[in-house]
Amino acid sequence: MTRLWWVRHGPTHAKTLTGWRDIPADLTDTARIARLNAYLPANAVIVASDLIRASATANALAGGRQRLPDTAALREFNFGDWDGKHFSDVAESHPALSRAYWEAPGDIAPPGGESWNNAAARVGEAVSCLLADHGGRDIILVAHVGVILTQVQIAAPCTAFQALAHTIDNLSVTDIGVSTAGWQLGRINHVP
Repeated sequence: MTRLWWVRHGPTHAKTLTGWRDIPADLTDTARIARLNAYLPANAVIVASDLIRASATANALAGGRQRLPDTAALREFNFGDWDGKHFSDVAESHPALSRAYWEAPGDIAPPGGESWNNAAARVGEAVSCLLADHGGRDIILVAHVGVILTQVQIAAPCTAFQALAHTIDNLSVTDIGVSTAGWQLGRINHVP
């Protein structure tokens, strides 16, 4: 069995949609990072999104673990024109589209952005490669809330809308086992 340990990056304190904008994480809570580090398997490989908030979080957790190169395939959803805007501003400028994006996730995309299905396919391809290259090991993946929820959808299994109902806090862990028998969802949003 391969166990995927999905970690959401450290907090950014942004109050707006943050997709591909490259803003840093606040990693000053060293006690919380130490608890997270102690909870994660010591012999795991670790990989992150190439966005600085995820990459820096992975670096803080790397320790003696094998650090794989960052990958753009694990980036948060591309919110396109909505990136950097507050949810209320998006709802005002695109009322029907924004409502459909969150209530019927699938092929609906923000202007200049990507849909749930496109993001899920991108992440799924990256996970497949990691499983092929590091099958049978523990893999820590430092990524973003949307990315993690695409994997919850597969492991639960559930709809994208149902997956969106889950909270994924900063510096939380969601673990998923993958074997020949299928995917097994462990804890969601565990904060050590």
